[in-house]
Amino acid sequence: MDKSSKIYIAGHRGLVGSAILKNLQNRGYKNIITRTHSELDLANQTQVSNFFETEKPEYVFLAAAKVGGIVANNVYRADFIYENMMIQNNVIHQSYIHKVKKLMFLGSTCIYPKNAPQPMKEEYLLTDTLEYTNEPYAIAKIAGIKMCESYNIQYGTNFVSVMPTNLYGPNDNFDLEKSHVLPALIRKIHLAKLLSESNFEAVIKDLNVNTIEEAKTYLASFGVSETSVEIWGTGNPKREFLWSEDMANACVFIMENRDFKDTYNLTEKEIRNTHINIGTGQDISIKELANIIKEIVGFKGNLVFNTTKPDGTMRKLTDVSKLNTLGWKHSVELDQGIKKVYQWYNLNFS
Repeated sequence: MDKSSKIYIAGHRGLVGSAILKNLQNRGYKNIITRTHSELDLANQTQVSNFFETEKPEYVFLAAAKVGGIVANNVYRADFIYENMMIQNNVIHQSYIHKVKKLMFLGSTCIYPKNAPQPMKEEYLLTDTLEYTNEPYAIAKIAGIKMCESYNIQYGTNFVSVMPTNLYGPNDNFDLEKSHVLPALIRKIHLAKLLSESNFEAVIKDLNVNTIEEAKTYLASFGVSETSVEIWGTGNPKREFLWSEDMANACVFIMENRDFKDTYNLTEKEIRNTHINIGTGQDISIKELANIIKEIVGFKGNLVFNTTKPDGTMRKLTDVSKLNTLGWKHSVELDQGIKKVYQWYNLNFS
């Protein structure tokens, strides 16, 4: 890519896409195309075809996806597999039709088997059963990887797939029902702190409700009170977290410096597992994470672990040796990143 290249970011308002947009702008890229969902429905084949025909982007970051936490993934199973497959099928195919120079498909490390050896190497893909709660989403992302591989093999395209670990950062989803664990914990613990300080005006504003009684009733349904915060599971599962702007830096680095041919051994007869894990190679238990957030937020109450609720996969740590070999390593450590995202939350929601 050069600074005048025409670059399309699909999903530029989300956590991933907004970080990539910011990174490109900071590097001096001027010719960036974006569309909101109301302007372009990526699940609509005709709309996507017309968009590519009109705009003719040279490079594509496919960061658009329907995403959510453990509850949303399990409840809206049909929505997750249908919408994600429609989005990626349309964008990847039109990128081939309109001769896009390079495409990056962004997936997730949930593609790996539930009981994959740790840390998870790219070669562990499709070696065992997936985690049930997010199986439809994972299958869609696996299909995206295989679609990129297959188009590269058959048509000579240059489509690269990257699988970020759990991300957090500016523009994250803090919805108490649908967000991932880190932003959900930040908001729950933050609201519990406000309740403990009797800062009811701030609670009402944050939740956009009319009365503190309404707010307290709503928060109680999520196990949040002035004295404690409930967290699902035992707190023992370990998770890896990557600052979203680090992830964006890795993505742009790969797009600028690496190609599909760099993602596999050229001497192998079978081309597979060409995707690249993006992460830190470090993990932490949910209990440790919650205590770090509690300290940063300044909440003095208790953390209560509801062991009747599911833990999900006990450990999900990526092996990032492939990424490191390609020339990139993360720079923002977890405690530093949590402080930064909590500052962002306060600026945007308080």
